[in-house]
Amino acid sequence: MNLDFDKMNGLVPAIIQDAHTAKVLMLGFMNKEAYDKTIETGKVTFFSRTKNRLWTKGEESGNFLNLVSMKADCDNDTLLIQVEPSGPVCHTGTDTCWGEKNEEPVMFFKELQDFIDKRYKEMPEGSYTTSLFKSGVNKMAQKVGEEAVETVIEACNGTDDRLIYEGSDLLYHLIVLLTSKGYRIEDLARELIERHSATWHKH
Repeated sequence: MNLDFDKMNGLVPAIIQDAHTAKVLMLGFMNKEAYDKTIETGKVTFFSRTKNRLWTKGEESGNFLNLVSMKADCDNDTLLIQVEPSGPVCHTGTDTCWGEKNEEPVMFFKELQDFIDKRYKEMPEGSYTTSLFKSGVNKMAQKVGEEAVETVIEACNGTDDRLIYEGSDLLYHLIVLLTSKGYRIEDLARELIERHSATWHKH
């Protein structure tokens, strides 16, 4: 990565983002040494302008930012760093430096999809997901139908807790079925995005 450290007198801004929730956690600055140390240790290290030295986030609190990926922007003068935080990011004790909760539960669908993909590839013995894949498309589709019916029953005559429970079962089995057909939950998201467009017409 050929970063332009000259534009800001040896520094580049580093935007820190949670790799799983996509929430922006903080902004720091790196010089070449901080950048190299981050790659070497896997712990995000900044150049502290107040302390005038390298500073590894978490060196005192233990709340490290564990490196997942780094990307430069189009001008090679700003970094987007994806991390797995090991605790609150802000020195005030909040999850982010903007006082936000680092929670985006909907992003778990991608994590679940990745997990199911791994199951499909490895087919470990004793796994319920493996047994679904081995049962064949017809059985998997039947299971989606059963979970859909159970969800409808809970919506009409059940409890809210059971509705959420059965709806979760439905989504899980649908992702398994999609995976067996070579698709991911993101393919449904893309379809819905397309439908949300003002130019979309029903097929």
